[in-house]
Amino acid sequence: MTKRSVIDVAGAVARGELSAAAVLEDNLKAITARESEVHAFNLVMADAARERAAQIDADVKQGRNPGRLAGVTIALKDNMCTRGVDTTCSSKILAGWKPPYDATVVRRLHDEGAVFVGKTNLDEFAMGSSTENSAFGPTRNPLDTSRVPGGSSGGSAAAVAAGFATASLGSDTGGSIRQPAALCGLVGVKPTYGLVSRLGLVAFASSLDQIGPFTTSVADAALLLEVIAGHDPLDSTSLPQPAPQLTAEVSRGVQGMRIGRVVDMPEGCEPEVLAQLDAAFAALQKAGATIVDVKLPSLGYGLTAYYLIAPAEASSNLARYDGVRYGMRIDAADLNAMYDATRAAGFGDEVKRRIMLGTYALSAGYYDAYYGKALKVRRLIADDFAAAYASCDAILTPTSPTVAFKIGDKTSDPLTMYLCDVFTIPTNLAGHAAMSVPYGTGAHGLPVGVQVLAPALGEAAMFRVAGALEASL
Repeated sequence: MTKRSVIDVAGAVARGELSAAAVLEDNLKAITARESEVHAFNLVMADAARERAAQIDADVKQGRNPGRLAGVTIALKDNMCTRGVDTTCSSKILAGWKPPYDATVVRRLHDEGAVFVGKTNLDEFAMGSSTENSAFGPTRNPLDTSRVPGGSSGGSAAAVAAGFATASLGSDTGGSIRQPAALCGLVGVKPTYGLVSRLGLVAFASSLDQIGPFTTSVADAALLLEVIAGHDPLDSTSLPQPAPQLTAEVSRGVQGMRIGRVVDMPEGCEPEVLAQLDAAFAALQKAGATIVDVKLPSLGYGLTAYYLIAPAEASSNLARYDGVRYGMRIDAADLNAMYDATRAAGFGDEVKRRIMLGTYALSAGYYDAYYGKALKVRRLIADDFAAAYASCDAILTPTSPTVAFKIGDKTSDPLTMYLCDVFTIPTNLAGHAAMSVPYGTGAHGLPVGVQVLAPALGEAAMFRVAGALEASL
């Protein structure tokens, strides 16, 4: 099938040159052809999508404004609430749960004319880096189905890479948008914390979670972020300001910008990944940017701090799944036994592992030694970033230390899997903006992603750099 961009689809549908129904049917044909081998979706919403596409085409014919995303097909990660539609977080414990409301991002996309194709597979409750931890089976990378698409938003990345949708939304707690984007050859954006509403996003770690887009181009990502960003009075962590204007930034170039190269970067990258990073720096320098060396001495501690803070928040957030209010319930002799039986049957191994780790870190005897110290490291990371950004406008790093790995390669060693997020986690801890841009290929001809980092609310600079990287290719 022909892959179309968000901007091209929306423009052509709004002008009446292309029907929303035709765009959707093209995607549904691709889903019919390959979904059985890729498994990007937990639910394909074909009937509702056809009804929605017909409504948009009718609006266009009658001269009504169809919205900035007219006819654009979107896949939604299955941890975003959709009114009356199953939302499972790829967990047995939420089987059959239908939210009574739409997430704010879902409503904003709908209001601008988007067509929702389906709910995508993920690592259960967004806990993982390969989309192998789903209760419904793994998602495979459409570029090589023997390999992972990354995680936890692997289904959302795979849906776009396979042509099942024009774009998709994922969530990013420690790299869960950027790492799958890198492994699937897509653009993936984690906005500044609070720029996009979390209302209706099923919580994993509330101080880290952010929603962002997967697209095939930087300009498409800028447009989607403009649509979903902006203040939401129903989210107490939402920043009190309007959505940024980003589409014009993509083509501005990097003349006069300062781009940071981290000289004390953690080791462990494949040589081909580092080679593409070097090529990206060279391209930006040729385009008029100045490359400056920066130090981030606490970067290597991000992984350790994250795997105390995120599980601690998860242990609190996931306490609500008790068999009383949501989804699965296993009957037992008394209330406590019912809690135990429901959670034992409903949660997968990785979720249980993180709940236990988080509960331990928060326990009375260990709170100061573990959780308290992790919060201090988080502060150090934010301070190191602030010092680095005093001398540069943006920073480049690898997104993932490797290209897509084989399914099953890392499942027996959780620590090896956790290292996949060594370059993405620090930005979540700091609450800053970051995105992955596809930049060439590495081992086995698979995509490599370069990560563009910017300070909080530095999306404009970030998209300038991303646009220049894309243009250099």
